[in-house]
Amino acid sequence: MDPHQNHQAPQRLQLRIQRLDPDLPLPVNARPGDAGMDLRARESVVLEPGQRALIPTGVAIAVPEGWAGFVNPRSGLAAKHGITVVNAPGTVDSGYRGELKVTVLNTDTTHAFRIERGDRIAQLVLQRVAVVDVVEVTELDVTERGDQGFGSSGSQ
Repeated sequence: MDPHQNHQAPQRLQLRIQRLDPDLPLPVNARPGDAGMDLRARESVVLEPGQRALIPTGVAIAVPEGWAGFVNPRSGLAAKHGITVVNAPGTVDSGYRGELKVTVLNTDTTHAFRIERGDRIAQLVLQRVAVVDVVEVTELDVTERGDQGFGSSGSQ
């Protein structure tokens, strides 16, 4: 038996999507096993160095309760052109039904970047999220780390 082979089929989740622009493809995973579904630009825009823009994607989604959608940058755009998502990851709550929009930022200090209508600009990942009850207490349990914050777990 190959220990690297997964014998169980992955859990399938149904995501209801409303296409707001009939000429754009629906978000899909580019390859089997990919976590993110590509989101595309509904409008063309030129991002000057340091400029950001809110770009509509042409889709609205119904995230199931107990799940959330997270809009992440595309690694190729980030590595090759310095294009990222400002509030990465952007959170899509299960109750939101409006058009997905992506706030992209050109971090390049010298070159403008053109996004054409239909270009893949971000990716959407769905993940389970905990539904929590907030319980106020007068003090928290003691741990080894305690209240030591940023940089407290090592020098690197």
